[in-house]
Amino acid sequence: MRIGIVIGMVLALTVAYGCTSPRGGGMAKEEGFKIAVPTFGEELKQGETKDVTISLHRGEYFKQDVKLHIKASEGISVSPTEVLVKASETPRVPLRITAGKNANLGEYKIYVKGTPETGEETSTEFNVKVVAP
Repeated sequence: MRIGIVIGMVLALTVAYGCTSPRGGGMAKEEGFKIAVPTFGEELKQGETKDVTISLHRGEYFKQDVKLHIKASEGISVSPTEVLVKASETPRVPLRITAGKNANLGEYKIYVKGTPETGEETSTEFNVKVVAP
């Protein structure tokens, strides 16, 4: 019974906070950051454009700008492809993902890499599934 409750809580937290990257920035938890992306991926119809949000989770003492590089698998597009998230700004970044009208059906990946002013960079990815309209 306890195991079931723990598993349920972990799944709920994963859904609430999304999937995160390994920590970048400083080595201590409070001096680093993680990138959060959609957990279960996104579904997109051929010819459709969809807005999603990714975000930075900053440690209490992490006060640096982070440059995000965003790249999509061939067959879909993402905009913007580069964003500078200032330390003083909100850590949420809106992305616009587009599947062409003739995009092949199937799974695609969006890659997100975060590079701080100093310290370690980190990266993560999430899936986008293109389906028929």
